Amino acid sequence: MGAAETKNLILSNKTALGIEFGSTRIKAVLVDNTNAPIASGSHEWENRYENGVWTYSLEDIWTGIQDCYQDLVKDVKQKYDVELESVGALGISAMMHGYMPFNKAGELMVPFRTWRNNITGEASEKLSELFQYNIPQRWSIAHLYQAILNGEEHVKDIDYITTLEAYVHWQLTGQRVLGIGDVAGMFPVDSSTKDYNETMIQQFDELVTPYGFPWKLRDILPKCLVAGQDAGCLTEAGAKLLDVSGKLKAGIPMCPPEGDAGTGMVATNSVAQRTGNVSAGTSVFASIVLEKELSGPYKEIDMVATPSGHPVAMAHSNNCTSDLNAWVNIFREFTEAMGMEVDMNKLFGTLYHKAMEGDADCGGLLSYCYFSGEHMTGFEEGRPLFVRSPESKFTLANFMRTNLYTCLGAMRVGLDILFKKENVKVDRLLGHGGLFKTKGVGQQILADCVNAPVSVMETAGEGGAWGIAVLASYLINKEEGETLENFLDNKVFAGNQGSTLNPDPKGVEGFNVFMERYLKGIPIERAAVDCEIW
Repeated sequence: MGAAETKNLILSNKTALGIEFGSTRIKAVLVDNTNAPIASGSHEWENRYENGVWTYSLEDIWTGIQDCYQDLVKDVKQKYDVELESVGALGISAMMHGYMPFNKAGELMVPFRTWRNNITGEASEKLSELFQYNIPQRWSIAHLYQAILNGEEHVKDIDYITTLEAYVHWQLTGQRVLGIGDVAGMFPVDSSTKDYNETMIQQFDELVTPYGFPWKLRDILPKCLVAGQDAGCLTEAGAKLLDVSGKLKAGIPMCPPEGDAGTGMVATNSVAQRTGNVSAGTSVFASIVLEKELSGPYKEIDMVATPSGHPVAMAHSNNCTSDLNAWVNIFREFTEAMGMEVDMNKLFGTLYHKAMEGDADCGGLLSYCYFSGEHMTGFEEGRPLFVRSPESKFTLANFMRTNLYTCLGAMRVGLDILFKKENVKVDRLLGHGGLFKTKGVGQQILADCVNAPVSVMETAGEGGAWGIAVLASYLINKEEGETLENFLDNKVFAGNQGSTLNPDPKGVEGFNVFMERYLKGIPIERAAVDCEIW
């Protein structure tokens, strides 16, 4: 589509805008009536560790999104010579979970406690036992109950508890709502009613009755919505809050705000049952859309939901490519010391492809990429380790293959529960993130790890901001009765199936042998953590 045609689409509001708050970047993506990106903007930001809590300030949030939006406006002006004054629909997304409690005056009573905080262990354990349902530490309900157990003064004054994207949406629209994907990151949901699990809501209210709080849980949580439902419109005050220039017009319809897991599912067309996606970067997680609920709770598996409300099992590992990247930087230093210019893309590509020449079982080598703690294998803190025996085949190819395998090791522990204990079936698995940038390498290793075909799409690189833009587009462009799954298949991903690699039998066998070594070697990692030399 030419610039003149795109300009007309912008002027006629046949567009949708998505803005997502990532952990280090806020990104905006504007799409046209075919859901193709036509402009973007971004703003870099960082969380802060203050008084024992990982947080972002309210000022960080608003100056960040305002700068991101202005960057988008500049991109539109530069590409199409038009001032952006409106869009067809708007959506907000952000990192899931966390804790933002407000009083009746709309004041945030404690600093925003993000998903990154592991300070709710007691609450997580007690709620998991009460509900007989895994409640991870980063979930909002764990933060609330921990605040109660801690005797925090603010709890009695709570009027509203929300996540980051629901907070921003509230300020832009006045609506206290949240998409079911991140509702499921606040409190367990019932996939049959597509709402909070009412039995567990009542259990929690009974649990805290002795404290005499003036609120009931459901009254202080955002209303649960599914993709395609009306989530309000941008108000005059909201428009001025988002666009400091004052040019943005009010009245833009807004889709339910969603968490980054949900937008990642949309961006990889992984919202239908028996589909899944693996996001592999600093951390790694596999999200698989289930045909039915699991038989019981597992501490290794988080239960969330697609934006349309299907149950999703997530196997999440805190550690993935950080240690691998550190080793690649060692090779960069070596090449620079040898007086050679270094192209990092070529260096990564060369080392990744070299890994594919290694033995399928990595020649007896072993590695743990635990920069931080790893709940999958029971570690509160980590020590990156590389281990070998005198008999191991210590070659560059085996070394790199080991470092790639171990990126998926902890996640595989969770996937084994789903595939072997729960007999979960997957027809299509999509990979996205830094591990898959070198074509065919991370993709093949993942296929061998899960023993299933893995696809990688070019559009997956657009990320969650594109995913929430597509959800905004779905709000205004869906036909009567058209499901999100059909909308994605027919209007977003039609003809774009990406490249697919099947598992290699030798690779599958080799990865299984590596995993046996990985699990048997866990005491080595434990000894390194317990050894008081750092």
